[in-house]
Amino acid sequence: MPKISVEIPAELLADLDDHVGDDEKFVNRSDAVRASIRKTLDLLDEIDARHDRLDDDPATAAGLEGSESTEETDE
Repeated sequence: MPKISVEIPAELLADLDDHVGDDEKFVNRSDAVRASIRKTLDLLDEIDARHDRLDDDPATAAGLEGSESTEETDE
């Protein structure tokens, strides 16, 4: 699984940590962040569906159409 790094304000991290731990909603910060990303993406999909902006082709919806142009180059 790829790893990423993000900078967030201390207050937001403290709020996140309130939900992480043995008797909390999430076992660790990574689990909480993954759940938040999934929830946000689901909400965005719902909004797009209401506005008829969903694409039936998963490659196009993921931004993979014409993948040659999205590859990084050393130019």
